[in-house]
Amino acid sequence: MIILDKFVAIMRALGDQNRYHIVASLLQHNYCVGALAKRLGLSESAVSQHLKVLRNAGVVKGERKGYYTHYSVDRELLKSAASELTALGNLEKLPMECSKSRGSSHSCSRKEVKQNG
Repeated sequence: MIILDKFVAIMRALGDQNRYHIVASLLQHNYCVGALAKRLGLSESAVSQHLKVLRNAGVVKGERKGYYTHYSVDRELLKSAASELTALGNLEKLPMECSKSRGSSHSCSRKEVKQNG
C-alpha cells in the first residue's frame, strides 16, 4: 500500500502528457536524456525537467553509465499505484439522501437501507 501523499505525487507526475510518454518509452527500453529527446521530439532541457519531476515522485531512477545517465521505471511502484487506483475505482457507492433546507445550504446524509426479510 502506498501512502496517500506518495500516490498523489505519482499521479501528478504521470498527469502530464510528455511525462506519460517518457514513462511509456522507458518501460520498453532504458534511455538517456538525449535519446529520449530525439525519440519524443522534445528538447533535452525539457526532457531533463520532466525526468526531474518523475525522479522526485520516485517513478524513474537514473543509473550512471560512463558519461550518460540511463533512466528506468520503478515498475513495482507503478504497479502499486495502479493497484491503489483500481481500489479507488472499486469503492462501492453508498446510498445517500440529499435535501435542501431553508436558505441555500444542502444537507446530505447516509440513507438507511431497509433489509427485506
